[in-house]
Amino acid sequence: MNWSAKRLNQLGEVSRGRSRHRPRDASHLYGGPFPFIQTADVKHAGLFVTAHQQTYSEAGLAQSKLWPAGTLCITIAANIADTAILSYDACFPDSVIGFVPDPEKADARFIKYFFDATLQRRFKQFTQGAAQDNLSQEKLLSLDLVVPDVFEQRRLADALAAYDDLIENNRRRIQLLEQSARLLYREWFVHLRFPGHEHVRVVDGVPVGWEQTTAHAVMEVLSGGTPKTDIAEYWNGDIPFFTPKDATDNPYALETEKSITDTGLKKCNSRLYPKDTLFITARGTVGNLNLAQVPMAMNQSCYALVAKPPLTQYFLYCALDAAIAQFKSRASGAVFDAIVVDTFKLIPFVRPPELLVQEFSETVVPIFQLIDKLLLQTRKLREARDLLLPRLMSGEITV
Repeated sequence: MNWSAKRLNQLGEVSRGRSRHRPRDASHLYGGPFPFIQTADVKHAGLFVTAHQQTYSEAGLAQSKLWPAGTLCITIAANIADTAILSYDACFPDSVIGFVPDPEKADARFIKYFFDATLQRRFKQFTQGAAQDNLSQEKLLSLDLVVPDVFEQRRLADALAAYDDLIENNRRRIQLLEQSARLLYREWFVHLRFPGHEHVRVVDGVPVGWEQTTAHAVMEVLSGGTPKTDIAEYWNGDIPFFTPKDATDNPYALETEKSITDTGLKKCNSRLYPKDTLFITARGTVGNLNLAQVPMAMNQSCYALVAKPPLTQYFLYCALDAAIAQFKSRASGAVFDAIVVDTFKLIPFVRPPELLVQEFSETVVPIFQLIDKLLLQTRKLREARDLLLPRLMSGEITV
């Protein structure tokens, strides 16, 4: 197989994202019809960018640029050398570089996989900056990519994309399953169309027999802690260590950036929280919710929430998901937003009768169990893809 060294700009068009307006947070730039992809959107994407958190207005587009679907996004600040391909036309800031492949020279999927397999670590060696890492376009273009011809690129990309297609299908199924649980909760407990509602009087917006209380009264709110970071024996053990960085956009958290040892756990204020403990991020980024998919410890920027009977963890997850705006609205702090234990005492909570909670929980248990299963399946697919990835990208094996 004939592989040759090429610079990225020899394989297609390379250009840096645009965000020229100052200040960048000017409100008139946002809220329009044009997707605005940021580094976090690329980091959390799979093969393709399929979701975004922000949009540009006409004014935002005027000081930026719309890149076409099929553009490979490469992050050069905050999250270094994360990559994903636009699945729709979108803008992005100057912390992202866009690569539009020449169809006769490169396949965007192959270049993305090549970055993942061989270049991310090398790019990190070029980073610099006190506040955050960064990678210039000049440094990016200084590196050689040893690649085959475009026909072989497509063959290799097809083999790897088969894994990503299955991963994406699982992601969509999980999203639909979570939505079904969320909609069922709102139907029963927000819109009050629960089984038998026709025979229950509602007084001041609350069905007779339901208890008006606070979030603090219906759950245990438990704090975390962090072992000393300069003691090696506390870190890189077998216990996942959940922090706000590990929050996901699905119900469960499985993988964490850091892990601690049994000794580290004993030397901090955390504990080993069992599977299905509900974590809520409480400092900086407030209000992300995740159930622990395996037993985990947790740092002090989160709270671990345990439902008091007759409530269940799945009921609690759905209830807090519906009420999360109230937590965010009460977050405050001198340096960054935060919620404290007393915040839970300020959040109204209506506790339904035990039989209704039980019926709801029994209905959603299969939903959460299937989400759990799909996430574990997705993890195995990623592991299989990642084992194959470097061998394909180096030419060690062919398809």
